[in-house]
Amino acid sequence: MSAISDYASLLIDAGEYAGANDIANVFPRLVALAEAKFNRVLRVAEMETVGTVTLIDGNADLPADFLEARLVTAPDGSGLSAWSLSELNRRFGTYGGIPAGYSVVGGSLRVRPTSSETVSLEYYAKIPPLTPANPTNWLLEKAPDAYLYGLVEEIAIWKKDVDGVQAGRTLKELALRGLSLQDERARWGNAQVVIGGLTP
Repeated sequence: MSAISDYASLLIDAGEYAGANDIANVFPRLVALAEAKFNRVLRVAEMETVGTVTLIDGNADLPADFLEARLVTAPDGSGLSAWSLSELNRRFGTYGGIPAGYSVVGGSLRVRPTSSETVSLEYYAKIPPLTPANPTNWLLEKAPDAYLYGLVEEIAIWKKDVDGVQAGRTLKELALRGLSLQDERARWGNAQVVIGGLTP
């Protein structure tokens, strides 16, 4: 087995690991299925993106690669509080003013009080999909084992191989846990614990 460095080498190695040499025609679909599962559970620094959205009467379309908000900031630099839609409407109604809270509604960001300004959005973005035209991404470079075992699982599902599904899933989950632990240590490994508020 050679090092997994791009889409083509992933196709070869995933086929070898899963004992399937007839996957080339379904490989794009299997990669997309594996990436959909990654996007549901993985939240690491490489997925964090900063952008802006322009509000129209307090509403804006979210970026196409949006998964989850980290921070929404008003033009004055203050962070907006995340609220459920019902609580956002209860607190602010449709009044205009300086943005104070937000809710994600489908593919839109709803900010209240209503405004037509530009807000900053820090968010987790979807993993850039692997394709023959886009043969590598940060996840394949950082954790090729996650892709490999994610595809072993998808190939086993496609082959209706129950034991292979379980083996691939277990190895994939171990790889993703390792990646999340590495991310946590990079962020907080040397951090000090600070207790907020009053202490006795």
